[in-house]
Amino acid sequence: MTLQGPADPTDRQVLARAHDGHDDHGHDQHGHGHDHGGHDHGGSRLKRFFGLEAPHSHDAADRVDDALESSEEGIRALKVSLVGLGVTALLQAIVVVFSGSVALLGDTLHNVADALTALPLWVAFRLGKRPASRRYPYGYGRAEDLAGLFIVVAIAASAILAGYESIHRLLDPVDVRYLGAVAGASVIGFIGNELVARYRITVGRRIGSAALVADGMHARTDGLTSLAVLAGAGGVALGWRAADAVVGLVITAAILVILRGVGRDVYRRLMDAVEPALLDDIERVVSAVEGVDAVSDVRVRWLGHQLRAEVEIDVDANLTVVAGHEIAEAAYHALLHDVPRLTSAVIHVSPTAVDGVDHHASVDHHRTR
Repeated sequence: MTLQGPADPTDRQVLARAHDGHDDHGHDQHGHGHDHGGHDHGGSRLKRFFGLEAPHSHDAADRVDDALESSEEGIRALKVSLVGLGVTALLQAIVVVFSGSVALLGDTLHNVADALTALPLWVAFRLGKRPASRRYPYGYGRAEDLAGLFIVVAIAASAILAGYESIHRLLDPVDVRYLGAVAGASVIGFIGNELVARYRITVGRRIGSAALVADGMHARTDGLTSLAVLAGAGGVALGWRAADAVVGLVITAAILVILRGVGRDVYRRLMDAVEPALLDDIERVVSAVEGVDAVSDVRVRWLGHQLRAEVEIDVDANLTVVAGHEIAEAAYHALLHDVPRLTSAVIHVSPTAVDGVDHHASVDHHRTR
């Protein structure tokens, strides 16, 4: 017997019907009820654009509401960072016009490119909110991981571009005017990128989005590039024309180190890797449910920034189907309360083996591990 939780993402009304009266008290991932009373759903277009008016739900399916709200939080982070990097690039572009700094021009273009990487991730978050279909029965959460792959490519391209420009400038140094303005613009670039990076990384870790964290790390690499412009300007001011190029090569190496970590994280998501401690937590939660004799198998994967689990449990062989279902429902309910970002679980119920009887003997030769 198998009990399946709601597929993610899904339509709220379908979800409410699927629950058929189960878990209708409403809770979030920490087990606290939502209070949706007395909200003002009006507001300015600016507030709606930045997502300051969080979406509300009056349905019983609060768990899916949490997932949808986390997508909205991710979209809000992308909107804010898009505007922040746009302003940063605009200020730098003004200085480029007067100074003729090729290094600052490259940094400005780099910041524009970084801002634009938010667009595919924005699209991915929007796609992730679509309900599952017969063509995509698990929903569109994987779009977020594909966007993360795009970001890895963007960081790699940044490293290649920074390295190329550094080597070119080392072989052919360029005089730069208005060094003070260039230095100021580079500081603006660093501050803008670092603020955006911290915001993206913080939100990404909170909602469990590896792609958003990767995008934040990308912004951080751009901040380091801006510092390279500052260091280069300082070196030129002291009479060392090759300073900008040498520092650029150092920053290129730093970008490659960050690329390695980001690429590893995105690869692991694409390969359905999770922290082993997460499996231990699920086993602990399910094993504590009354009526569960043993937890024989646990599997869990990320779909975007949401978790989906598959758990096999053993129960008393003399129980009725209804009693076994109630135990599975209790296990599923416990998982929703105790495992953050888990929105779906399939609980397979098997009778505990008695006197050496193997209830799976007929299909054992088909099983793969």
